[in-house]
Parts: sequence; structure tokens; C-alpha cells
Amino acid sequence: MYGSIAAGRADEEAPLQPSSPYAATKASADLLAMAAHHTFGQDVVITRSANNYGPNQHPEKLVPMIITNARQQRPLTIQGAGDDIRDWLYVVDNCQAIDLVMRKGVAGEVYNIGGFERRTVLEVVASLQALLGFPASQVVHVAERLGHDHRYAVDDTKLRRALGWQPSTSLAAGLTKTVRALQH
Repeated sequence: MYGSIAAGRADEEAPLQPSSPYAATKASADLLAMAAHHTFGQDVVITRSANNYGPNQHPEKLVPMIITNARQQRPLTIQGAGDDIRDWLYVVDNCQAIDLVMRKGVAGEVYNIGGFERRTVLEVVASLQALLGFPASQVVHVAERLGHDHRYAVDDTKLRRALGWQPSTSLAAGLTKTVRALQH
């Protein structure tokens, strides 16, 4: 929603600059929810999360796609050069943060949920390769989708300071848990 971040991290006050219709729908939903809070006093809190991964994620997303296609010896498609940077957040950590914000967050506030595990797509693929043992030749680069952001980075200082939250699952541990869950 914040768009591609050239440097640093976007805090909750950063302007929403969606680059795609998908991101624009998320930004619009935030604005609609906040308008309901301001107009009708609805108890609304908004969370904006880093890039999630974990078991039960839709198979079109990077991590489950790599795991599934690697096992089936199908091509592992990577958009562009694979140098896009994401802040990776294990889904259980994200759910715990959302639960905390729902219970203790201040109505009308926005809270970013970060993972502080910034890696390129290729770095994540290399971690999965180490876990799964697929050959590098299985990785195929395809064109980037339109409206693609090169770098996402959210600043979750507000959440950490106000509610004492921090992620508890490292990227290495989260990927291992995800691989194990998807093997059954």
C-alpha cells in the first residue's frame, strides 16, 4: 500500500501510494474503515503487515509455489531478476500481532506489523533450495507483473513501543515449519 520504498521503512504516517489495483483496493479499504471510525465512532483499528508466509497460504504465493513445484519437479517461476526485497513475516507472528492490536490497540489507529527479515526473493528461494534440495536449473525467470513494487519495508516501531510486540519466528525457522507442514 505504501508503494515501493527506495530507502528506510514506511511508518504509519507515510502516504499510501499503491502501485497496482490490488494494492489500491487494500488502501481504499483502510480509508473506508477509518471514515467509519471518524463518522460513526466505530471501534476500528488497522494493521498493515509485512509479506506473510506460512502453512495454508494460497499456492500462487512465492513460498508455497516453490515448495509445491519443487516437489513435483515443475519450473519454479521467479518474477524479474528476483532482486525484489520483502520484509518476511511468519503468519503465526502476524496473527498474534493482529490479536494484540484487536485487544489492546487504540481505536482509530494504524499499526504496521513488520518481520525485520528483509531478504530478496532469490535469497528466500536459496533458503528453500537448502531445505528441499532442488537444482538451481529448476528456477525460471519470467516477466514482472504490472505495478510491481521493488521494495516493501514497514516500520513497526509504534507497535513495538505501544504494545510490546515483536515477532518470535526467524525466517529460517518459519521456512522450516512451512516446508514440514506442506510435506504432510
